Amino acid sequence: MTDVQGKTVLITGASRGIGESAARVFAEAGANVVLVARSANDITRIADEIGEKALAVTCDVSNFSEVEAAVAKAVETFGGVDILINNAGVIEPISHLSTSDPEGWAKVIDINVKGVYYGIRAVQPMMEANGGGSILTISSGAAHGPVEAWSHYCTSKAAVNMLNRCVDKEARDKGIRAIGLSPGTVATEMQREIKSSGVNPVSKLDWSDHIPPEWPAKCLLWMCGPGGDDWLGDEISLRDESIRKAVGLI
Repeated sequence: MTDVQGKTVLITGASRGIGESAARVFAEAGANVVLVARSANDITRIADEIGEKALAVTCDVSNFSEVEAAVAKAVETFGGVDILINNAGVIEPISHLSTSDPEGWAKVIDINVKGVYYGIRAVQPMMEANGGGSILTISSGAAHGPVEAWSHYCTSKAAVNMLNRCVDKEARDKGIRAIGLSPGTVATEMQREIKSSGVNPVSKLDWSDHIPPEWPAKCLLWMCGPGGDDWLGDEISLRDESIRKAVGLI
């Protein structure tokens, strides 16, 4: 059993999908949850539904000053941040390299890579001063192999995988638990965007082929406990049946 009672988790991209599910799962387990996203109405609604353990903070993760302000608000409200879940990420615009929009390509890097770095940079010094914490980052199979028309997404996820390893290299001995989670294909809005693109085999998958967002949310909770210790500086794949069994999903 993972004990997060009274701990504070900050979740980026918390307005829907994995982020929303993680907020609900961690709150149910007794944690304070800080929901961070650009969609103020959505995170406010979710926080209201969760109750007094939840705080909604509007934030663009591609802006470091906004990320710093979100972390400061979490500290002001709950006293600190024990767990960071770097979940915010985008895949649009899906496009072949030769016809890709440079601004759109760069925006994906701003959110998917810089946004993860900004979250780490904002919380890690405080975590180290407090004796440690968990930094969990959503990865992807796209981090390890090319996918047609996903050059921006594959590049961003490969970078995030290395960033996770760098955090572990520099800060494991300071109590920082850095772990990635590659969830596989999840039934979220991103999969609807992929489907509508009609490009590459992933877009051909049926909705029933995707796992529910509650599965990676529950795995993230499990990763905060001793079960995640064997994966420090590495990635956990939710495609792995042994992981699904350990988390209690099957």
